[in-house]
Amino acid sequence: MKIIFNRQSISEAVSPLMCAISGKNTLSAVEGILIDAKEDQTCTMTTFDLEKGLRITVSAQVEEAGVAIINAQKFVQTLRVMDGDFVTLEVDENLKACIFSGKSHHRMNALSGADYPAIPRLVTDDGFMLPQSVLKDMLSKVMYAMASNDQRPVLNGCYFKVNEEGLQLVSCDSFRLAKCKLNTDIENKNKDNSALNFSFIVPTKTVGELFKLLKDDERETVRIYMSRKNIVFHIGELIFFSRLIEGQYIEYDRIILSNHRIFAKVDRNALIAALERAALVTEEKVAGSVRSHVKLSFEEGILKISAISTLGSTYDEIDVEQDGQDLLIAFNNRFLIESLRACESEQVKLSMTSALTSINIEPAEKREDQEDLFMLLPVRMKE
Repeated sequence: MKIIFNRQSISEAVSPLMCAISGKNTLSAVEGILIDAKEDQTCTMTTFDLEKGLRITVSAQVEEAGVAIINAQKFVQTLRVMDGDFVTLEVDENLKACIFSGKSHHRMNALSGADYPAIPRLVTDDGFMLPQSVLKDMLSKVMYAMASNDQRPVLNGCYFKVNEEGLQLVSCDSFRLAKCKLNTDIENKNKDNSALNFSFIVPTKTVGELFKLLKDDERETVRIYMSRKNIVFHIGELIFFSRLIEGQYIEYDRIILSNHRIFAKVDRNALIAALERAALVTEEKVAGSVRSHVKLSFEEGILKISAISTLGSTYDEIDVEQDGQDLLIAFNNRFLIESLRACESEQVKLSMTSALTSINIEPAEKREDQEDLFMLLPVRMKE
């Protein structure tokens, strides 16, 4: 196998591939990039850590076609230090790889392409397509509430529900819940033209990498294909694929309380600013210390924000539009800030009942085509 790359182009192509490199697997093949050089002057590069993977096809001058696995970290480091405009990768019959650039060359061992683990089908019969900006915006609102190591596997990811009306995303980590629903046109890619009706759970790590790959450009689209156990995202020249989490997602609508008796409308930015000042007290960095909570006291149209810890104390006041009795309630400050940041609205509506029941955070002015709701459990205040 012998390939000549433009060094800048190959460096840019390899960078996103690193998100699917495993450093903790005993299988050495998954620490590498599967390089498949074809006679049509294209080169397909794939990385796969047995949970998620990424594939990209680039143009190259292929002098000798072939397939081999090159250690990803060494390949990237070598490209970074080479100073020529073009890089030549050559792998001989004994799986000895050599990278040339200008008068420099670097040798390393390669592996046979046959040793690479089987990857899922990258195009299936079922799927849909939507703008990248729509999916990225919705993910930004729910990502913060995904669990990463919950004993219930279904919580360690983001729940997708797709139908003819639009898309709904839900995440929950036992303390926080985020729900984002958008009525929008989704292009049906089912080969049998059957109605859109999908529900699946994408793992937390996959969602994090997917968010980085998506663009804000409304003209760019993402095609999504599914099988029973896997999901595939076609993002421009990139193909990003992942396993799905098996199981039935929680009945989130039953968890969300709808009969609250105390309501407050507050300026979102002013509240976040006050909570960030309180974070100077609540986010203790001393070893062995316990993060203190922030107290919210709703008293006749005034929201009093206070916190006390070994670092000191803080106090703030904000005017609110209050409907209902006074209430003193406490939260994990960081959790509350993240929930408010996800609620993209100048004014937010806080719905509460007591100091021990969850709070609902919603935009004060709702859109007809969109429903955003963020739920947070309070913490028990110390006497």
